[in-house]
Amino acid sequence: MSEATLPRADYQLADNLWATGGQVFLTGTQALVRLMLMQRQRDAAAGLATQGFVSGYRGSPLGMLDQAIWKAGRRWEEAGLRFVPAINEELGATQVLGTQRVESDPEKTCDAVFAMWYGKGPGVDRAGDAIKHGNAYGSSPRGGVLVVAGDDHGCVSSSMPHQSDQLLQAFHMPIVAPANVAEYLEFGLYGWQLSRFSGNWVGMTALSEVVESGATVDLDLVNARMAAWQGADAVRAATGHEAPAGGLHYRWPDLPSLQIEERLADKLQAVAAFSKVNSIDRHVIESPQATVGIVTCGKAHYDLMEVLRRLEITPAMLAEAGVRLYKVGLSFPIETTRMLAFAQGLKEILVIEEKGGVVETQLRELFYNAPGGLRPAILGKRDAAGRPLVSALGELRPSRLIELTADWLIRHFPERFADRRAHVRDFTLPDLLSNGSDSVKRLPYFCAGCPHNTSTRVPEGSTARAGIGCHFMANWMDRDTAGLIQMGGEGVDWVSHAMFTRKPHVFQNLGDGTYYHSGYLAIRQAVAARARITYKILFNDAVAMTGGQPVDGIISVDAIARQIESEGVKQVVVLSDDIGKYDAIKGQFPAGTRFHDRAELDRVQRELREVEGVTVLIYEQTCAAEKRRRRKKGELADPDRRLFINEAVCEGCGDCGVQSNCVAVLPHETPLGRKRKIDQTACNKDYSCAKGFCPSFVSVRGGKLRKKAGALAGGDAGQGAFGRLVAGLPLPAPHTWTGPYDLLVTGVGGTGVVTVGALVTMAAHLEGKSASVLDFMGFAQKGGSVLSFVRLADVPERLNQLRIDTQQADAILACDAVVAAQPEALGTVRHGRTRIVANVHETPVAESLKNPDASLKTDLLLAKLRFAAGDERVETFDAQTLAEDFLGDTVTANVLALGYAWQRGLVPVSLAALERAIELNGVAVAANRAAFSLGRLAAHDPGACAALLGEQAEPDAGHDTLDALIARGTSHLTAYQNAAWAGRFAALVREAHAREQEVAAGSERFTRAVAQSLRKLMSYKDEYEVARLYTDGGFQAALAHQFEGDLQLQFHMAPPLWTRASNGQPPRKVTLGAWLLPAMRLLARGKVLRGSALDLFGRTDERRMERELIAQYERRVRELLPQLSADKLALAADIAAVPMSMRGFGHVKQANVVLARVREAELLHRFDAARYPAPAREPQAGQLRGIAIRSEVRQPVATE
Repeated sequence: MSEATLPRADYQLADNLWATGGQVFLTGTQALVRLMLMQRQRDAAAGLATQGFVSGYRGSPLGMLDQAIWKAGRRWEEAGLRFVPAINEELGATQVLGTQRVESDPEKTCDAVFAMWYGKGPGVDRAGDAIKHGNAYGSSPRGGVLVVAGDDHGCVSSSMPHQSDQLLQAFHMPIVAPANVAEYLEFGLYGWQLSRFSGNWVGMTALSEVVESGATVDLDLVNARMAAWQGADAVRAATGHEAPAGGLHYRWPDLPSLQIEERLADKLQAVAAFSKVNSIDRHVIESPQATVGIVTCGKAHYDLMEVLRRLEITPAMLAEAGVRLYKVGLSFPIETTRMLAFAQGLKEILVIEEKGGVVETQLRELFYNAPGGLRPAILGKRDAAGRPLVSALGELRPSRLIELTADWLIRHFPERFADRRAHVRDFTLPDLLSNGSDSVKRLPYFCAGCPHNTSTRVPEGSTARAGIGCHFMANWMDRDTAGLIQMGGEGVDWVSHAMFTRKPHVFQNLGDGTYYHSGYLAIRQAVAARARITYKILFNDAVAMTGGQPVDGIISVDAIARQIESEGVKQVVVLSDDIGKYDAIKGQFPAGTRFHDRAELDRVQRELREVEGVTVLIYEQTCAAEKRRRRKKGELADPDRRLFINEAVCEGCGDCGVQSNCVAVLPHETPLGRKRKIDQTACNKDYSCAKGFCPSFVSVRGGKLRKKAGALAGGDAGQGAFGRLVAGLPLPAPHTWTGPYDLLVTGVGGTGVVTVGALVTMAAHLEGKSASVLDFMGFAQKGGSVLSFVRLADVPERLNQLRIDTQQADAILACDAVVAAQPEALGTVRHGRTRIVANVHETPVAESLKNPDASLKTDLLLAKLRFAAGDERVETFDAQTLAEDFLGDTVTANVLALGYAWQRGLVPVSLAALERAIELNGVAVAANRAAFSLGRLAAHDPGACAALLGEQAEPDAGHDTLDALIARGTSHLTAYQNAAWAGRFAALVREAHAREQEVAAGSERFTRAVAQSLRKLMSYKDEYEVARLYTDGGFQAALAHQFEGDLQLQFHMAPPLWTRASNGQPPRKVTLGAWLLPAMRLLARGKVLRGSALDLFGRTDERRMERELIAQYERRVRELLPQLSADKLALAADIAAVPMSMRGFGHVKQANVVLARVREAELLHRFDAARYPAPAREPQAGQLRGIAIRSEVRQPVATE
């Protein structure tokens, strides 16, 4: 199939909003944007000059609606639509209320305004009073209000699971419950028509699993269903409904009276009349002879349809057996005439709906006193005996329904369906392997250079409370930060808690978005209660967690300072990464405001915690992701400075990661062990990593990153050879469609992994197939787990639910093996059926920032995949390495992985459709096409890839022979000191090897550990060695490999003769200019003085310790040699490897040496308990019911 012959070859991405017919691919969020357009078009066709209005507050699963509206652009506004993001949910609802007055306003500029309010479930709670009043006052006859409640039933990205239906019921609001994206359009338009007729505001549930998905939508079908709806006059004629004398709609003024309550009842009667004529319920299966029935509502309907498909039970089979199926669209109030007709002759009805029983409760009320003895048994949340049945907890999915559905059908029709129970096992969770990789988790994390990396720290002895926003993730970062409170309640829980504890003070994190939303009132309450608390207002100039939107109003640091000072806070302090910019505007701040660089955070916090009363620290630093966006747009200056780590000097201690908490500081494997490097692609230029106590950091100015050419940029010859190889690749065998095809894509948040699912589903759409994609990201803006559920089918009837359920995946494309090996992903695997292609490139997890030796345990992760799918069903590749070698960077690695999977037959769409989808995506089209083709070539002929690389392929230095290892160590130590020094090294290693061969011929583990550890100890990095490693040519070569241009260098060091530790703080690093490089050439020659009486640097405690460590290690090895035996060899090797953890410089190294000595003592005791005593251990405080036990002394408080 060529692009020209694709069934939807002319499709454009803009069609999702602007096409008037045919089929489009639409996300739930886009459907809400399109909904406004469709209502405006319907009104225009009816001769109404209406306008549309949207307001609400962002929050997952509706966190991106505002951005989708902005993306629609001026054309959306020109259609007569207005969007005003609210500063909080209740004020958004109040704005919506105001739109319904327009129709009765003699000065109006349009006929009426139809409006939409949106907010996540907790936002519905918060706006309850405003929504309740709005619904009571009513809508206007030609306006109407739709209330979109974003419900996160599974607590995927919320503080708790939530369901809004019962609250909207309590407000007397009708509720529509769409089950898929297409129904967002139909039910939304129905909601406005119902609102106009009844005077009600109409609720619409937007479940996370639906609104955050994308799917093929048939606009012609939606339009046809809308065309069948009858107008208000027809409804009145058919039902005899008459509005009360005062009407049903909004009036001005509407003063307090019982008439408001009466009108609420009248409105619901109007809803009943309207829905009797115009229904969005469906008789899915009709059966005149039926004795039992099933009622479904919302997305649970498609969960049930998938259960029936998996049980191999067709609608015709159910109809023949005597089962009816009714899908409810209007979940409150249910339309009774159709429901009563449905129930005729039925003795039992099974109700399947998510969470609480909204429909089920109404059915019980309906049938309890139903006429004609019509009282079927109602089963739902409980069965006839009162036992739990359809769970009200969590989310429903086919795997949670299949067994109860099968049992129910078998109970009623054993002769027809008894054999179907065998299919239930296909939906049970498979056995999963547990091994040492269970501890490897991919937690979401702060972005590279995020201000919260620094701002969420607290001084020793203090604790902090978390709040709503990205900074909530400090909960799992060992920052003495815990807890969560509702948005706007930050710190108020401490007001009461403080009265009953000896703990004197807490810090409370508060984002600037939350401050503007409602947090300001929390500070007011704390002041009013005279609490002792420090609010840390984290001013990052963006609502980062939902995508980087601006705060919805005018907000500035000085305005916040003036506001809180007027409330009576005791002290205001401003910290910033660029504190100098406040010099010119200090007069705009309250008197007494203090200003400090962010480096003073610890000291400032220690001072604030001693102040009685409420204090506020405003930490100002722009969101790192927002900085990147603005720099790309030219809206923010891009600093001409990058940091570079001299790999040779780096000890791999990880202090740079500890100081910066930055995910752009990566582990880097070298022949000398694990070091650190800066991912220049991810780096957002925060520079905090340079605070690591290490002389390996260099600032580079004046140049730019050297664009790595890659093998495919080597001119026409390389491109031509690659093109010929790709052109000759065979196409995978065509897929035979017997059901839906389920592809699970796993990856890392922020790497573009969701693009893979978007490309595949768009390709399927272009081919005329049906497709859906559901991206589960949770908190994973950056760094966390992402699961993309991609479902494809040749006909729409085969696509039901959106999530790939238990044992349902046909294939897994593991762009990240860590995520693929988690139970959420492995549960979709069916042994012997699911195929897995796994990218084995190791993307570090959050643990790597805290533990320099953290391992992804890739072999164990792959063992989990093989156990689940079968050895022959799993194959591996390294996408990032291929992308960097051939294309020069790793940006397109996920698209490369898609090409690999496609060539292996795991993605059943055509090549032409995928290439067209890449073109429609419109981002780096040439690079993505090349990456896709490269993935194909690597899948079919990895040898051809190797041949194209030629000499560019780097040899693996990780498998040296022992002789090579000794030779490299000897060479290194000769350069370090001299040949005699190197000979001392080689002699001990040879001695260890000889002894090891005596006890275990062929073994080298102990000897290798001795060689590596002794080399490290004997080449301790004193001033002479650091100077040598900067001037031996390697540093300049490494710089030239990464940068080009006229480079200007600065060095970040703490020379012992210049800087000293003081007040319990380590020496502070200083910045030294390029003059240091020639000075270091001279200093490097001073190695001949090392250890002598003339060695000025050798007199420090650190240097004395390092020399003593060498002697101690030599003694320890020779002490162990006579005790070696085959059964103790592994333990001896562990003892010999202990010095490898003695990493770092200054106080960092000293701390690591202490830990290493404890570790050595533990190992020695295990080696020979009689000879080596167990190390002493001091008891430590633990935890009681999750509350940290601390010993604190309250310091006296200064008084004025």
